[in-house]
Amino acid sequence: MDAKNKSGFATLIGRPNVGKSTLMNRLIGQKIAITSNKPQTTRNRIQTVYTCEEGQIVFVDTPGIHKAKNKLGAYMVNVAQRTLKEVDVILWLVEPTTYIGAGERHIAEQLKKAAVPVILVINKVDTVKREEVLLFIDTYRKIYDFDEIVPVSALKGDNTQVLIEQIFKYLPYGPRFYDEDTVTDQPMRQIVAELIREKALRCLDEEIPHGIAVSIEKMRERGGRSRIMDIEATIICEKDSHKGIIIGKQGAMLKKIGSAARYEIEEQLEMKANLQLWVKVKKDWRDSDYLIRNFGYVRDGNE
Repeated sequence: MDAKNKSGFATLIGRPNVGKSTLMNRLIGQKIAITSNKPQTTRNRIQTVYTCEEGQIVFVDTPGIHKAKNKLGAYMVNVAQRTLKEVDVILWLVEPTTYIGAGERHIAEQLKKAAVPVILVINKVDTVKREEVLLFIDTYRKIYDFDEIVPVSALKGDNTQVLIEQIFKYLPYGPRFYDEDTVTDQPMRQIVAELIREKALRCLDEEIPHGIAVSIEKMRERGGRSRIMDIEATIICEKDSHKGIIIGKQGAMLKKIGSAARYEIEEQLEMKANLQLWVKVKKDWRDSDYLIRNFGYVRDGNE
């Protein structure tokens, strides 16, 4: 045991679209998890690492807990629920409201089975009056006995350092799991695929995003001094009609997605990227165990 350093795992849970990925990116100071205003943006379990003098927090961002409508949805919920039993502290993100819906009550019931310290994180407090926050705190206290309650703004960074301090209170003493330069366990191919999917989520209509995945066919750095990464990727959709919308008139939508993705990919890779995108139809892939695995949403035998 290391008596000086604390190290442990903290998971972020909550209903879809409460800002889990935005908060995780803010806490580690770098964009790893993709974000959008569409529910169920995060599909896989993503680990990122925060390291400081006090120790190390391994954040586990999970898909939102929701009512599954297909095999992919069931996998996502299973990942989120299983993670509750594997961490040292749980961060439950909620929006600032005095209404407790069925979804929140379901999560509260799941937390009672976890037997792990729970920190309630009231996100998006920059959107409400400061005096209203006490009402939201009082509302949530009635459904669960939280170990800590921390209001934050993931978007603006308000109170996030206080949240870090509260997390460390509940972590065990011990050696670090990763070296101090590590920020994520995600392979770069997966990060690139997710960045492309994020831009598609943001550009496309409401009915299409849930039905898309991104497969990286090729990712190879050119030799010599050019420092260019050649990337070939395929956006998979479920219907022929969706393929036409994704490509757009004279390829305009696909170019828009590619241009937006290329910018952030180059930021991540710290080099130029030559990105080529294609679109393929795989009907009902979200109900295919084989295709779900093939697109990277099941990474080991337990998932």
